[in-house]
Amino acid sequence: MTSSKGRILVIDDEAEIRESLETLLEMEGYVVDLAPNGAEGERKLESRVYDLVLLDLMMPEKSGMEVLRDVRERDRFTPIFMITAYGTVEAAVQAVKLGANDYLSKPWDNEKLLIEIARVISGQRLLDENTQLKRAMKQRYSFPNIVGKSERMLRVLDLVMQVATSRSTILVTGETGTGKELIAKAIHANSPRVEHAFVPVNSGSLPADLLESTLFGHVKGAFTSAIHNKKGAFEVAHKGTIFFDEVGTIGPETQAKLLRVIQEKEFTPLGSNEVMKVDVRILAATNADLRKMVEERRFREDLYYRLNVINIVLPPLRDRREDIPLLIQHFLEKFSKENEKFLDAENKTILRFEPEALQLLLDHNWPGNVRELENVVERAVVLASTQVIPLDVLPDYLLHAGGIRLRRSENGTLPSDASLFEIVAEFERRTILEFLDRFNGSQTEAAEALRVPLSTLNQKIKRLNIEVRRRGEKVGVQVAG
Repeated sequence: MTSSKGRILVIDDEAEIRESLETLLEMEGYVVDLAPNGAEGERKLESRVYDLVLLDLMMPEKSGMEVLRDVRERDRFTPIFMITAYGTVEAAVQAVKLGANDYLSKPWDNEKLLIEIARVISGQRLLDENTQLKRAMKQRYSFPNIVGKSERMLRVLDLVMQVATSRSTILVTGETGTGKELIAKAIHANSPRVEHAFVPVNSGSLPADLLESTLFGHVKGAFTSAIHNKKGAFEVAHKGTIFFDEVGTIGPETQAKLLRVIQEKEFTPLGSNEVMKVDVRILAATNADLRKMVEERRFREDLYYRLNVINIVLPPLRDRREDIPLLIQHFLEKFSKENEKFLDAENKTILRFEPEALQLLLDHNWPGNVRELENVVERAVVLASTQVIPLDVLPDYLLHAGGIRLRRSENGTLPSDASLFEIVAEFERRTILEFLDRFNGSQTEAAEALRVPLSTLNQKIKRLNIEVRRRGEKVGVQVAG
């Protein structure tokens, strides 16, 4: 946070309103961000944490009510003030029901507005301070496999603790690799159903007929290969929790049967006429946009609303980079113990990444999220031959994406303990520099002379941090010491 008073987002389609609020709030010491429409406002809310939002009710394309509803599906905490020139009691009531903290009519009294903003932000900060210890306790004792100290992850864990004891169906959404199943397991582990089964079902890996048999079971003779009775996941999960991973891949016929289980709490095994009652809590996860699938008639609308009673949105790793060092240490500990290597007397890992390798991990965008980071660290632990993990054990795609910063001795040469990877990279760098110098910095001519595609040469120049100069300037390279 860049201001002691807080950061406020103003979402309004009128430029004059945005500018006047920006001036008013900045004079009071707030940092102010502006959004001219609802879509831009939601993008800003997804990219950073705000202390308060001022949201216009009447906007083209996407109204303030729609923005409020969308935001509250994933964020129940950030204070939101609705502002409008067309204030009615009905609109105010609806806004409050959707989660607005206050409702203001234009023109407002600036002094009263500032007083109310200060009161709400102050109250929210006090609540945050009072929950810090609780959050730390939750993270330490209730979520042993979920690592993170970022504000976005702490809010997710707060919501998990709030909903865990309920009976509500929960939809966990997020990109692949963000840890949706871990969140589902945490909900089950902190629920009254913890003594009963947690049954995961990977919906996307099973064909329709096998999925139905997996879910509802079958009796002997139900189909050709049904040589004996088999319990389905719902029967196994009775009084426990069933978790549907990638629920968006379920076909229309199975969707209808799943809806019936949710509504009637009963199902019929394949090939049987017996209706079985079941008490199961349903959790589901997806990386797809189920609402869009509903609009495209690829997912049942009634099932969507049954599943999406409570939505937990997991942020991608690139939006919570402060958690990356913690995750790296967590995975170093995990895989050192699994491989029984580089452990001290207290069974703690002594492994660490050298600074250049660690910086590359911190800078990477992690499109595969936590799962990708876990795989990279596991590989590093397996390949490590000393307690300091060097750059050359990282996958090639990471090295190519992040660029290579070669270590240098005081005289500018590679150090005596340079790895084979560093030696090869240095030879490659010098060769490229020589050809660039020969052709006055022309990458096209250098690529032709080296008999490599121009795109390949460009990638190598970027990866090796070579700074190309032309027309009499010396071709050089920027090197991190």
